[in-house]
Amino acid sequence: MRALGLFLVLLACGCAPGRDLPPLPVASTAEYHLGPGDAVRLIVFGEDAMTGEFRVNDSGSVALPLLGSVRAAGLTTRGLEAAVAAALTRARLLRDPSVTAEITVYRPIFVLGEVNKPGQYSYQPGMTVVTAAAVAGGFTYRAVEAYASVVRAVDGKVLEGKAARQAFVQPGDVITFFERRF
Repeated sequence: MRALGLFLVLLACGCAPGRDLPPLPVASTAEYHLGPGDAVRLIVFGEDAMTGEFRVNDSGSVALPLLGSVRAAGLTTRGLEAAVAAALTRARLLRDPSVTAEITVYRPIFVLGEVNKPGQYSYQPGMTVVTAAAVAGGFTYRAVEAYASVVRAVDGKVLEGKAARQAFVQPGDVITFFERRF
């Protein structure tokens, strides 16, 4: 009976774990912006030596043969295509280069807390908080399933907020599912 009274007090005061977190800013579902840890395949038409898979390094650049470092962080794949084409033109390696870029490996997400298999998982476009729980083996019986904490880097700042099940996840997010208090 005493436990039931405590539960009702906790429920009434809104003391559920994570309830006091501010809402997480809505993630953009527009075009994906590259960041350190992403891998891209660049295809330069007619130039096999410049075609290949490249990883965005910690400083946000990709190291390309004959060109050196080209800034990639913050760019979309179209932006990277234009940056590489401009670098090839500036270096006078090609007059009118045709460059294609595609992401081959996204930065991972990290799922913690009340899921069956916490850990690091591959990001997939369109992932939500609940699909992140699903790839981590689903919720434990103690999990708060309605929301989670998400830690996200936005414009060089690290933010933590409460995200609903249907909120979109971004690469690099750290998602924590809370334990229910009975």
